[in-house]
Amino acid sequence: MAGGLEIRRMRAEELAACADLYVRVLRETFTWQPPERHRPEDFIRAAQDEEVYVAVEDGQILGLVAIYRPQNFLHSLYVDVRGRGVGKALLDHVGALADRPLSLKVQAPNHKAQRFYAREGFACVERGRDPGSDVAWLRLVRPKR
Repeated sequence: MAGGLEIRRMRAEELAACADLYVRVLRETFTWQPPERHRPEDFIRAAQDEEVYVAVEDGQILGLVAIYRPQNFLHSLYVDVRGRGVGKALLDHVGALADRPLSLKVQAPNHKAQRFYAREGFACVERGRDPGSDVAWLRLVRPKR
């Protein structure tokens, strides 16, 4: 990455663009789910209670991370352009802000995300399935660095 990457809080006028990025990345990567399951309003609703940070380069949002601060729960980490360090930069940013360990849930079929989080120091502490869901999840935790 050419040093031009900026990580900052999402601005109100960027909410729709972030919701679009969220849907686009989910539809591209969560191939085990029907694409119509992912909707912008889901991101918009969740973002009401979360801190959302964006990775911006040359005026373009390349990725986002949303954290539910009361639990240091990483709810969303989605990157439009993978393999350039954007996800790591976003994760490092919220990790530096966290006052205790970060946690998240990752869907069991999402092996790429699991490998990424393992490289970043997360370990699985629980496995489960939400009531009425057809997809199992893993809860991952990373100690405060």
